[in-house]
Amino acid sequence: MSTSVFKPGKVALISGGASGIGRAIADLCLSKGMNVAIVDSNIAATKAFVASSKQKYPSATIDGYQEDTSNPRAWSLLKKDFIKRFHRIDFLVLNAAIHTKSDWKDPTSFTKTIDVNYFGYLYGISSFFDEISTSTSEDPKVIVLTGSKQGITNPPGNPAYNASKAAVKSIAESLHFDLRDNATTHVHLLVPGWTYTGMTGSAGDKGKPDGAWTAEQVAEYLVQKMEKEEFYVICPDNEVDEATDKKRMAWGAGDVIERRPPLSRWRDDWKEKAAAEIYGA
Repeated sequence: MSTSVFKPGKVALISGGASGIGRAIADLCLSKGMNVAIVDSNIAATKAFVASSKQKYPSATIDGYQEDTSNPRAWSLLKKDFIKRFHRIDFLVLNAAIHTKSDWKDPTSFTKTIDVNYFGYLYGISSFFDEISTSTSEDPKVIVLTGSKQGITNPPGNPAYNASKAAVKSIAESLHFDLRDNATTHVHLLVPGWTYTGMTGSAGDKGKPDGAWTAEQVAEYLVQKMEKEEFYVICPDNEVDEATDKKRMAWGAGDVIERRPPLSRWRDDWKEKAAAEIYGA
């Protein structure tokens, strides 16, 4: 069971760990007696996480790295310090992401997003591949990559983000396949639903919407699915259940199979048929 990674003395490294889902996973690891390091571009949030966590878990080894995860050299330097300090890695969570607006006239709006959301994950995997894919015991090692439903259903509005998350899904699937004969290394694709992280930064923020899950709910759901050894961790929320998610994903795949126009679910001439199929409307 890959959930046995959550044991005292085990070590987790979590990118994007200073806030939101990453922080919720880091808190969960610490609550299980694990040692934790986070990687985040926000230096203030990183320092705050380390300070508050050390107060709450004084016996744990806790560290924070303020790094740009899209920089391969940053990963190389981080690895050297991390291994020197922690001596091992058991749980690698690649979660850092940005959600900048796409602009077809500005390719840098795509490269910036893909550099963080895709290459930031790839650099993390390659940096720690040997350590996370080998074990001298039967204790599991786990890799979690955070994807998005937008990387599966590809809704219109932000093609750069969608493309980056589709790429994460692809490498996660390939990594799982390539490690299929490895009895001790487990790979999971975490796909959150609507999640409120409290990090909107807006003065008009009115708190968690009723339809959204908390980051802590996502972290707990991840553990439940890891316990069942499920690769695809597709999280529902308070508005969208698992059955609806399945129908949405099936409709998107159906565009290819049925030779419909791409993204037909959002086209005026297909909306009603898609709604009838997905929602029974």
